[in-house]
Amino acid sequence: MTEEHYKYRTSPFLLRNQFPGKGKSQIPTIPKFQAREGDFTDLRLISFDKTKLENNNHLDRMVHFFLYDYKFKRVWRNPESDLEKLKRYRAVLSPDFSVYLEMAPAIQLYNTFRNRWCGAYYASKGIHVIPSVSWGGEDSFEFCFEGIEKGSTVAVSTYMVSAHNNRKDQKEFFLKGYNELLDRIEPERIICYNEPFPEMQGNIVFVDYELSSWRYMNDDPCVPSKYAKYICGALPWPEDCDIVRKTGYILPVDDVVKGMGSAYGGDWRPNPDKPEDERFLGKPGEVKNTNMPNGERYSTKIGENGRAVKERHWTDHKTPNVHSNPHDHNINWDPGRGNPIFEKPHINYPDGAPEFKSYEVKAMSNHIVLPKDHNMNFETISNFKWCMKANGEVQFKWNDKIYSIVHPIDGILITEAYKSETEKLCKDADDVLEYVIDGVRLRDIITKVKVTARTI
Repeated sequence: MTEEHYKYRTSPFLLRNQFPGKGKSQIPTIPKFQAREGDFTDLRLISFDKTKLENNNHLDRMVHFFLYDYKFKRVWRNPESDLEKLKRYRAVLSPDFSVYLEMAPAIQLYNTFRNRWCGAYYASKGIHVIPSVSWGGEDSFEFCFEGIEKGSTVAVSTYMVSAHNNRKDQKEFFLKGYNELLDRIEPERIICYNEPFPEMQGNIVFVDYELSSWRYMNDDPCVPSKYAKYICGALPWPEDCDIVRKTGYILPVDDVVKGMGSAYGGDWRPNPDKPEDERFLGKPGEVKNTNMPNGERYSTKIGENGRAVKERHWTDHKTPNVHSNPHDHNINWDPGRGNPIFEKPHINYPDGAPEFKSYEVKAMSNHIVLPKDHNMNFETISNFKWCMKANGEVQFKWNDKIYSIVHPIDGILITEAYKSETEKLCKDADDVLEYVIDGVRLRDIITKVKVTARTI
């Protein structure tokens, strides 16, 4: 064996055996956090991906890793690379490598090990470290609380297990692990990133998710404090404002905080702000009729399991060369996110449509009437992309012209209503967003257009 090979094989960064642990897995132990006066007063967090060595702002915050794992994978591969930067902050929460319910137990164990190893490493370099804790199912309890001393301060996040974005909360799953944490660790205090569930016991330090987000980092050079209240939408822009405002691709907060709970984000549910979502769930055999503000009507058939199986659209979506009036869509349910998806291809009836019969039982009528001023607009580009992924069909108005986005067998078709010469067949949502309307890309206006009909 050469000296080079020997050094590689015995490198502590390969073996990861520098820090003593307990139990058969020898998960490293993070030393107990020694709180200083004011450590938990007006506490805010800053995400690891927003920390900068050259930026002296927000050094009074604690650094968190409640992010997609790829945003901080370097702390495992090159743990020394961020030391000088992290030393400057009030404290660091140990990296929260994901422990999803659906993960193989070996991966859950590995990610727990990485969490504690990085925390122990940072502590060995003089950084104040607080363990962040995640868990999977009950079988993970034998290792997911290892490496944390009794009476330690710990950190958890409820964001991904709370109800938001068409997802039910995962409270039952979360509280099982949380109560196990209380029994095993008896923590001195628990930092809770995002609102705690009412059932949570213990000395909880609530850290407001919103106040710790980029929206309130208004002394950051990228977000001038003078205009933060306007950028964040707290106040309308002044009429005499000479700032040039541009739009682009901004991920919603749902794409930021990750790590625990279901990898799929929990069960789908109708969005309270979108009453038309109610048509996808109902009593077996029911047919639900939804009247859209633009006069269109959808008839949705509910299957045996209480979920939609088929939908009839009483419209040609202003693309008669693609759709008959009416036409049908079979509906599948995404096994991952659990949301409804219109199956391709849709079913046209050029010679007249058959009766839209209920599933096994006599059709029952349930009408959903939306108010004429109902808002179906896209809040974010990500929201639009999910609609496209579900094969949703959209009509919108821009500069007094109506445009349609529909899904033929191949690709996504966008066109001005009844003007086939304006058609563009796109390969995916990003390609659709490059469609130019009056000299402007759809990407730059999709969150501003008036959506007049939207199926997903």
